[in-house]
Amino acid sequence: MKNFRTLLTAQLVAALLLILILLVSFLFYSKALLNQQEAQAKNIIEQIITTHVTADGKSLSRQLDRSFALKSLQVSRLDGTILYEQNNSAESGSLMRSLLRFVGKTPQSITLREEQQDMLVRFELDQQQTLSTLQGYLFIVLILPLFLGWLPVFFVKSSLQRKYRRTTRAVNEAIAGFLTQSKPTKPDLSNLPAEFADIGISLQKLAQHTQQQYAKMTADAQQIAEEAYKDQVTGLPNRNRFVQTYEEQIHDAVQTEFGIFAITRCTELQTINQTRGFHEGDQYVKEVSDIIKRVAATYKDSKLFRLNGSDFGILLPKVTAKEAENFALQLQSRFNEYQKLSELDSVAYTGLVSYENGKALGELLATADTSISLAQTKQSNAWHLQKETSGLDSASNSYGNQNWRNVIEDVLTNNRLTLLLQSIQPSSRAAKAYSEILVRFKTHEDQTLPTASFLAMAEKLDKIIAIDRLIIETSLNTIKTRNMQDQYFGINLSPRSVHDDQFVIWLERRLLKDANIASKLIFEVSEFGLQQNLKTSKRFIDMLHRAGARITVEKFGVGITSFKFFRDLKPDFVKMDGSYTRHIDDDKNNQYFMRLMIDLAHRIGVGVFAESVETQEEKHMLESLFIDGSQGYYIGKPQPM
Repeated sequence: MKNFRTLLTAQLVAALLLILILLVSFLFYSKALLNQQEAQAKNIIEQIITTHVTADGKSLSRQLDRSFALKSLQVSRLDGTILYEQNNSAESGSLMRSLLRFVGKTPQSITLREEQQDMLVRFELDQQQTLSTLQGYLFIVLILPLFLGWLPVFFVKSSLQRKYRRTTRAVNEAIAGFLTQSKPTKPDLSNLPAEFADIGISLQKLAQHTQQQYAKMTADAQQIAEEAYKDQVTGLPNRNRFVQTYEEQIHDAVQTEFGIFAITRCTELQTINQTRGFHEGDQYVKEVSDIIKRVAATYKDSKLFRLNGSDFGILLPKVTAKEAENFALQLQSRFNEYQKLSELDSVAYTGLVSYENGKALGELLATADTSISLAQTKQSNAWHLQKETSGLDSASNSYGNQNWRNVIEDVLTNNRLTLLLQSIQPSSRAAKAYSEILVRFKTHEDQTLPTASFLAMAEKLDKIIAIDRLIIETSLNTIKTRNMQDQYFGINLSPRSVHDDQFVIWLERRLLKDANIASKLIFEVSEFGLQQNLKTSKRFIDMLHRAGARITVEKFGVGITSFKFFRDLKPDFVKMDGSYTRHIDDDKNNQYFMRLMIDLAHRIGVGVFAESVETQEEKHMLESLFIDGSQGYYIGKPQPM
């Protein structure tokens, strides 16, 4: 509106200048008009005086009054004798008279002498009517320029306001586009008036600059996001990217999505960091990630993430459980090769679980984590695939870490466990065998918990030693209470307990307390668990022998077994892993390996049992290989103790 005020001022100044010019012109015109009237009156009066036949001043004055409007009139002789005199003092049109004085026009009397008639006439015209008329015109002259000057201002103001509104609307729309559009585009300035074309050019420049800045910020943001979503050691996407990928592409997917999710845990990372330094630890993590990459690359659309310091997450879309087993076996084989080269006790364990869209990420991670715990109870670099989701999945879903802790504490506090017996059938009367004590854990609602999940979570939450003590104490009390000292019983122990000095001291004292029962007990420990520390394992076995108990190495044959293992540990029995028993009647390789192990064990006085015997053919084949005893659902299902 500043421009409009400038225009209004200019118009006002122009109107005032025009008024001044018109006023001066009008005054000079009025002066000329009055002078003309006076000149005409003078000429006519001269003629009247000349033609006047009498010297009567009164008749002359009457004739002049009839012919002219006079303000004053005096008729006299040349010698000064006044014959007639009149004076009209009424005066109006003072404004006009005042203005006429500025141009030199003042009221004055006109004197005429006539020598022949001996007459002197002095008169002043009464120009009242003329002045009134001129004064009316004067107001028109003064008002008309103001009106004519204001009228275009009104139209200009209205036009400017419309153009300002159009310009404002166009600029606001352009700015709103910059603010609301996710990606800045070229503004639509078709509604911008031509008079404001410079603004359009500026907006176009602003739009170009904004697009350039947006492109730069987008590139910077993508780079920052990539850095934020990338693991610095391996270059893999990190946990944040995994969560984003799962939520967007799997959990919220419209189409049906399914596959396998796996977590591979680098179990030796902490040990390497402490003994060899963090640089070697980073190198170990890189090697593991490269192994997983090579194996996962053979599966279409597979994705690998580093979830935390020791865990890798693998998504295998459209992969079935059978294909996942092949993947896990390949991974384990590569880890075994790397283990030999790097001289490590183990490399990594893998837990696998199936997924589908809609499945909560927390549930998936909890299930996979529990599956890893199960894998860690097996041989080096083992894996575990949770196929049946009804047990482990529901457990993982219902019992998060804290809930599991509460459940385990409740079991320990209230002795919520049930003992079952599954016998090992001897192949001959000379063979020695026993019944294995199996445990089922209960909730406070008397619902049976998934045993494998319970033990895996107890291991994870550092409660497994307390669970082993509870199982042993309950087993001894049950044997004593029910007067079953004439039978032999097998009790499973976790590797953690075997290598815990406090537990070993407690167990020795407990066995010595009931020495007659101790001689009937055979403790089962996995081959992998004993191999973790041969020194403490030998000390544990020696303690059992001193107390009169014996030991069985279960899941035998899945590790790297040597004659030195038998010679140093001197177990009483070995129980072959179920993978050798399954379909042994059709598998020549397993038959050969089993026969070799049985022959070796018998040479040093170690009994050999087979587990997971499910068919008559398997039982007959094992007996033909001189197995000492068989255990499995075909032999006998677990029965209440």
